[in-house]
Amino acid sequence: MFHMFEKIRGNGVYVIAEMSANHGGSIDVALEIVRQSAKAGADCLKIQTYTADSITIDCDTEDFRIHGGLWDGYKLYDLYTDAGTPYEWQESIRKECEKCGIDFLSTPFDSEAVDFLESIGCEAYKIASFELVDIPLIEYAASKGKPMVISCGMSTVDEIQDAVDACLRVGNDQLVLLKCCSEYPANWKDMHIANIPDMMLRFGVPVGLSDHSEGSIAAVVAVSMGASVIEKHVKIEDIVSADSEFSMPMNQFAEMVSSVRDAKTIAGTVQYGPTVGEEGNLKFRRSLFAVKDIMVGEAITVDNVRSIRPSGGLKTKYLSSILGKKAKINIPFGTPMSLEMVE
Repeated sequence: MFHMFEKIRGNGVYVIAEMSANHGGSIDVALEIVRQSAKAGADCLKIQTYTADSITIDCDTEDFRIHGGLWDGYKLYDLYTDAGTPYEWQESIRKECEKCGIDFLSTPFDSEAVDFLESIGCEAYKIASFELVDIPLIEYAASKGKPMVISCGMSTVDEIQDAVDACLRVGNDQLVLLKCCSEYPANWKDMHIANIPDMMLRFGVPVGLSDHSEGSIAAVVAVSMGASVIEKHVKIEDIVSADSEFSMPMNQFAEMVSSVRDAKTIAGTVQYGPTVGEEGNLKFRRSLFAVKDIMVGEAITVDNVRSIRPSGGLKTKYLSSILGKKAKINIPFGTPMSLEMVE
């Protein structure tokens, strides 16, 4: 059972640890990332299911070469060859997730990847930001009737709506959108986390953050603005990969998990009136008391009745209603006022 919506319905924050290329070419490292992610408090471990041939072609023209950024000089085909998670590892990774008590999630990049993931019991699908415009892929993955998590980096409102509609068209409304900035690492000024509450209103689904920025502050801010899912790339120290430079070490990831859960608790839900913890302090609110002895027949004035602490007297909003009226009884100094005391 995939636990994401259960967590969201309980007003929790669902945390996804993204392995990506950070296995560094070793299945032992991949399995250790699962174990350490679970220990750090992740709800889910995510991988990516692709081959270089399913994403691009082995072409050496300039169109297929990267200029600038982390992967400067790479040919696309070579990058995806180096960074991919071998298909033969993926069932073992899923089983390790099950053993560690966390969910398993993967990003398919073509329909064959979806079929493969179906064969190993994948219970949900993630769509990467770059594939959000691949409507046939989204429809095919969504047609399996399983939860869909869609990253929205670079996307316009219309493009996001197209992706949402693709899921709905095949009868799948189990959908979470992730605000994302597809920069590696993401610059804080480009994060625009204010989109999260807007996306919740526009699309009517839970929204989270796929975070490529440094540190945990973006994730905490996102949760404070309504994010119910946080995805973060994680790594084991000293393992170098195509993604390690913008990924979070496990000790920092554990701190982030704790921080976002605290942020969710602090954000809370819409609630007015005193909390259970505040109820004992209601007695220290202000109310109307006699601050001098008031004799029967004497007028109520601002000199003999004032708004003071504690709260046992008449509510302060009634002060103007009783000023100038006469006392029906003797009202000693320190007596809480009531409407029955005045004519």
